[in-house]
Amino acid sequence: MLSMQKKFFNLPIAGRMIFLIIVSFSTNVQLISAQITLNITAPGTHKLDQHIYLAGNFNNWNPMDSNYLLLSNEEGLFRVTFTPPHGKLEFKFTKGSWNEVETQANGEDVSNRVLTYDGGPQTHFLTIEGWKDELTSIQNKKSTSASNVLIMREDFFMPQLNRNRKIWIYLPPDYETTQKHYPVLYMHDGQNLFDQSLAFSGEWEVDESLNEVFQNGDSGVIVIGIENGDTHRIDEYTPWQHPKYGGGNGHNYVNFIVKTLKPYIDKVYRTKPDRVNTGIMGSSLGGLISFYAAMKHQDVFGKAGVLSPSFWYSDEVYDWAEREGKVYDMQFYFLGGEMESKTLIDEINAMVTVLKMAGFEQDEIKMVTRSDGKHNEQFWRGEFKDCYLWLFG
Repeated sequence: MLSMQKKFFNLPIAGRMIFLIIVSFSTNVQLISAQITLNITAPGTHKLDQHIYLAGNFNNWNPMDSNYLLLSNEEGLFRVTFTPPHGKLEFKFTKGSWNEVETQANGEDVSNRVLTYDGGPQTHFLTIEGWKDELTSIQNKKSTSASNVLIMREDFFMPQLNRNRKIWIYLPPDYETTQKHYPVLYMHDGQNLFDQSLAFSGEWEVDESLNEVFQNGDSGVIVIGIENGDTHRIDEYTPWQHPKYGGGNGHNYVNFIVKTLKPYIDKVYRTKPDRVNTGIMGSSLGGLISFYAAMKHQDVFGKAGVLSPSFWYSDEVYDWAEREGKVYDMQFYFLGGEMESKTLIDEINAMVTVLKMAGFEQDEIKMVTRSDGKHNEQFWRGEFKDCYLWLFG
């Protein structure tokens, strides 16, 4: 190393410049080559001018990220080249929304594709067998939702966001035969809660789980499932902006729930409208917005299921939570899987510490970690019942 330095400084200035240019060029070539290239064969019905996007754990599962748009060539292949972070990559292909995600040839859902990136150049050839929107009618899927699950409104207006949204409602098995009033749980990503035929990556089976615990003596709960806005999901589920992913409209989404949707539900259905009987729950970005809603509106929500929360989205969440402080007694249920990300468990632990500093007691907080927990609907489906029973049981 020293001899190399001596040779460098013995060179004339022009020679040093040429040397540095060569080294810089060589380094850049290595950086450029250290990428993943995916070559995709699409279904025969797919046209070359139809867009295909890559969505994964490296771009916040954005189904229409222009930075991960595949380009087509004359041979009919679609291709994308990108440099992801090192480690385990999970991803799927879409046509721009989760209603247009890839499927198996028979229309069944596909598991997340998995690759491991170690920093070196990789090339892969993959095949998309079908698209959800194209094969649903062919497969003639039947709804898996229970008879006590209804689509409350196809186009419930959201004045705070100036758009409409489909709203689902789960009613307890004895709702029609009694005059009882029930607690209410508000949940996000309504497409994934009740019906396998509509879920983009498997359903939570919320209705089956709640019907089971009802048969075992639970008094029942009303669940309001708010479908996500697809391309609006990131914007609506994040209270703060991210330098890469944008967002930051979560306060308006939460205001929709608090000021428009909840008053409607309490007026039309037999609810227990007080904060002690009102909860909110979600996963990933849905976990983030559930936590935000519960802290911001402690006068409205007394319970929060915060599953695999995306606290990484903005560090502001910690200082903000400390400033909000404790206003009312609360119940926070945190869930994290050790196979989700390297930082998730630490992020939840950090938030638990903040909440205790803000005045919340240990018995108001439950944190559950699973060594085999992955960031997917299967994990949240398996943990939903325990979360619900701790919050409402």
